[in-house]
Amino acid sequence: MGDTGRVRRPGAPVTGTPAARFTRQEPTPMPRLAVYALVVCALAVAAAVISFAQGSWLGVVWVLLAGLSSNMAWFYLRRAKAQRDARRGAAAAAGPSATPTN
Repeated sequence: MGDTGRVRRPGAPVTGTPAARFTRQEPTPMPRLAVYALVVCALAVAAAVISFAQGSWLGVVWVLLAGLSSNMAWFYLRRAKAQRDARRGAAAAAGPSATPTN
């Protein structure tokens, strides 16, 4: 799954898919806390629907939990994006670009 930091020995066979042979960068992972918050949000929405379908007012609590968890997921996604952009900006400021600027 992308670059593991290992260097291929000269003469060693190239393994993997053709695309994996040329790309050496791992895909950006989704923030784990955001995934957990989205799962909680989906489960809370399902619980709210079931609760209201059974005629219970406990569904209001599930709706509130769904709102809280969706806000948490949004926050963690935005925070991860800001951190990723900050790392890219710091890397760009640290050294010259690999592409020529003509």
